[in-house]
Amino acid sequence: MTLDLASPALHARAKLEPWRDPAAYWARMDEATRERPAPVVALSLEALAWNAADLTRRAGGLPIRVASKSLRVRGVLEAVLRLPGFRGVLAYSLREALWLASEANAGAGIDDIVVGYPTADLGALRELGGDALAASRITIMVDSEEQLELVDRALPATERAAPIRVCLDLDASWRSRALGHIGVRRSPVRRPEELGALAELVTRRQGFEVVGVMAYEAQIAGVADRPAGKPAEGAMLRMMQRASAAELADRRRASIAAVRKVAELEFVNGGGTGSIERTAAEPWVTEVAAGSGLFGPHIFDHYASFDVAPAVAFALDVVRKPTADRATLLGGGWIASGPPAPDRLPLPVWPAGLAYEPREAAGEVQTPLRGAAARSLTPGDRVWLRHAKSGEIMEHTNEVVPVTLDGAAQEPIPSYRGEGKCFL
Repeated sequence: MTLDLASPALHARAKLEPWRDPAAYWARMDEATRERPAPVVALSLEALAWNAADLTRRAGGLPIRVASKSLRVRGVLEAVLRLPGFRGVLAYSLREALWLASEANAGAGIDDIVVGYPTADLGALRELGGDALAASRITIMVDSEEQLELVDRALPATERAAPIRVCLDLDASWRSRALGHIGVRRSPVRRPEELGALAELVTRRQGFEVVGVMAYEAQIAGVADRPAGKPAEGAMLRMMQRASAAELADRRRASIAAVRKVAELEFVNGGGTGSIERTAAEPWVTEVAAGSGLFGPHIFDHYASFDVAPAVAFALDVVRKPTADRATLLGGGWIASGPPAPDRLPLPVWPAGLAYEPREAAGEVQTPLRGAAARSLTPGDRVWLRHAKSGEIMEHTNEVVPVTLDGAAQEPIPSYRGEGKCFL
């Protein structure tokens, strides 16, 4: 089926923000999907439409490149790209990009894909270099000469159907004298003169074309600045993010200027769901990236500057009662990536008042929950949980069930996994 996220009726319902009444919201989600076997992953179209509109508002007119790793559902990706304000895909795997850009998916309109991470997949590089259409639609990520040599090893420039489009990855982490390295360890290229030198190196090599620059500030975009019950930590995080953003803005400006001396750039990409406003305010940035903010996982509940609607959640069956005040779910260990911590666990949201057993937490095949609400649960009841991060939830299911809160569930849409694809 084809999702229509531009429907005026859908947006009218979204403006009512039904998720502000959690008891009614989750009860309606449960009712709409009750006949489907658990685990069931549901998608509120009202919440998705609301999140998409809020992201475009925050972007202030800059186009948003959709991070596919945060969705991993082709039907949702296509629907979002049909909305005003969204343009292009930020993929996480070259094989994924080749699949999205293929003639088999020609009707999807996905013809502008940047692969957000370097690749060493020689077979995929060979396929890219030998396909002029794919090469015109896909841009690979590069931060070293060795990555260029991998491309040449896969298929020499003289044998390629078209030049390989290249995006340069600029390290956006913050180096604090007091705190050390803050952010993710991505590119080894940090200083403007280093990025300029890399751009010059790429342009000198046959069969490559520099078209873009990316700098992802994970320490701002992906770190909640209002952690629950930790006001002092939140104040420190906000201070860190202000200092990091100021340093990066100056460095990114100088870096882009250095690259423009040797190459014409089609795009300068930055940001993420948690940093859209800051990044969009830099005049040298031409687009921002976002994906997680569309599904609204619970890790984004604790940002000071914006809210997300819980668009995606999953339901599991209660299968036994080990004690009167506990209920055990079948499954539940859908743990998000990142540093192992409680905030990476799924969050039980309905019925309200459920908590994990500290010594078990979310298990691979069973998850016992306790709390006042557990007393009234019996085998066959359902419990709803929100995942910590967006796209990873789709690696546990073959399909997602769209739900509109004015009616029943719609026909399921396959996830990447449901289409037989597993890229990472």
